[in-house]
Amino acid sequence: MPKTHRFERGPGVSVLEGATNHPDGVGVLADRSAEQLRRHVAYWQSRYRRGILVTDLAVGAVAAAMAFTIRFGDPSRFSVAYLLCTLVFPFVWVVLLSLVRAHEARFLFVGTEEFRRVIVAGGVLMVAIALVSYAGKIEVARGWVLLSIPTVTLATLGMRYAWRRQLQKRRALRGDCMHRAIAVGYELGTTTLFRTLQANPRHGLDLVGACLPKAHAAASGGKIADCPLPVLGDFDDVVSAVERTGADVVVVLACPELDGIALRRLAWELEKTDTELLVAPALLDVAGPRVTVRPVADLPLLHVEHTELTHWRRMLKTGFDRAGAALGLLVLLPVMLVIAAAIKLTDRGPVFFRQVRIGYDGNAFPMLKFRSMYVGAEDRLDRMLEMSDTGGVLFKMRDDPRVTAVGRFIRRYSLDELPQLVNVLLGHMSLVGPRPPLPREVAQYERDVHRRFAVRPGITGLWQVSGRSDLAWEEAVRLDIRYVERWSLLLDLLIICRTFGAVLRKSGAY
Repeated sequence: MPKTHRFERGPGVSVLEGATNHPDGVGVLADRSAEQLRRHVAYWQSRYRRGILVTDLAVGAVAAAMAFTIRFGDPSRFSVAYLLCTLVFPFVWVVLLSLVRAHEARFLFVGTEEFRRVIVAGGVLMVAIALVSYAGKIEVARGWVLLSIPTVTLATLGMRYAWRRQLQKRRALRGDCMHRAIAVGYELGTTTLFRTLQANPRHGLDLVGACLPKAHAAASGGKIADCPLPVLGDFDDVVSAVERTGADVVVVLACPELDGIALRRLAWELEKTDTELLVAPALLDVAGPRVTVRPVADLPLLHVEHTELTHWRRMLKTGFDRAGAALGLLVLLPVMLVIAAAIKLTDRGPVFFRQVRIGYDGNAFPMLKFRSMYVGAEDRLDRMLEMSDTGGVLFKMRDDPRVTAVGRFIRRYSLDELPQLVNVLLGHMSLVGPRPPLPREVAQYERDVHRRFAVRPGITGLWQVSGRSDLAWEEAVRLDIRYVERWSLLLDLLIICRTFGAVLRKSGAY
């Protein structure tokens, strides 16, 4: 059955306790009309945007006040001009965020573009102040500038991340703040999209139905096999399906029947009802920043850049990795010494475990970990492969008898992986990247899986923050390949931040 949602109270809308199916097969909510549903979406989006706006204003005020207090705290150094700048600063910051489109709804609820635009706003403000100071020969208090702008940028990023996390929790736990969407395409693509969105409610799309090609819709009997989505009609019925269900998003999957002309006409029709149109290209999991529209002979062609990290991008990632690894070793050295002592004192065996893994471009390297199993545990692996909890290529066992008491604790919090910071310093690994596989695993890889070797493996990655050992093999591969296709320094930073939460939750760690 389709997932039941509980919505917050909106203007003129009662609180929903349940959902039912309409007799004609169209999934609708029992006590709401289509127009009420659309008004509800506009209502929670408006509240969210107002909250972001107020937060940006408050953050700007606090950052400016802090910079003023630190720089001009001494009454003898008091500056009326900078007091005025401090009062105006929050409004300038909000206006600048709006100019770089950091308040637009399409960037607020999902993806990293919102955060990138905040960083751009901070950079633009810094450059603007420098240019005005130079052109007008104005003496600027560098301390005030260096305190206020980085502070407001980082604080805005932190607050927006907090807003995003709160939104994602409401979506995942209660089904709040969701967009009602209709999928347009073939059954296989629709079913895949439905399962992906059900597994990832934080993205905020709730499929309420599908429109199939004419022949498929006629033969469907009103439903899709192995999928609870009702069939709302064929491609000619998309607009009427939107009106009946109160959907505010239409997702068009790759299909030859919807050519450029048909898609353009559909966009015109949906524009009348302010319904958002999303088009999934045939190039799935290709990063947005790598895809640009290149007009050729008045045709909007998609240009897909190569994903390899070359020149300054590779240098940037390498520098970030090694600086982060050096800092991590310095900060975590006391913790690592305690772990080493605990391992040595419990069974007198070696502290470190070295294992050959496959890294960048298919090259082997010795990976370091704190030893978490009894000495000689690898010799027993062949006899235990049939007891794997995952099956397939990976061997994972929730209650592995080879794990020591200390090993169980450090595995739970991923502390056994701390020595891999040395691998990062040596250039074998990155802080963030695909999971480093064993040679026996690589021997079973299909051709597409080798795409993981386009970048260095990482201590953490999308697989780490998305379930760790609980992930199915196919899902882990999909996440690793997605990371390779979508790499950016901002994505690395977000994964590192999410890793702390995944480690503290201890989910999927064994």
